[in-house]
Amino acid sequence: QVQLVESGGGLVQPGGSLRLSCAGTGFTFGVYVMSWYRQAQGEKRELVADITRGGDSANYADSVKGRFTISRDNAKNTVYLQMNNLKPEDTAVYYCHAIVRGLYRWGKGTLVTVSS
Repeated sequence: QVQLVESGGGLVQPGGSLRLSCAGTGFTFGVYVMSWYRQAQGEKRELVADITRGGDSANYADSVKGRFTISRDNAKNTVYLQMNNLKPEDTAVYYCHAIVRGLYRWGKGTLVTVSS
């Protein structure tokens, strides 16, 4: 059974940092592109970042470029999102995502709240 489980969310002050993790099970993690999405209350879900199978290349939304870094450890079946210089507009539920065997797979999400 394919599962994606996020962790690491929480409350942080503006300018602070958090690192999100997503553990994948039930599939061969290292052969799939992995992505982070987020959804703020009342907004559409948006792509934050994705990373190639080997971790050698990544893409970022313009709003997070220079502040967020996506990485992966295929030996641990885990993808990370390091978030620095967080802003109130980064407040959202963050979801891990992969298209596994043609099906869209999502984790349940982890809430990130940026507030003073």
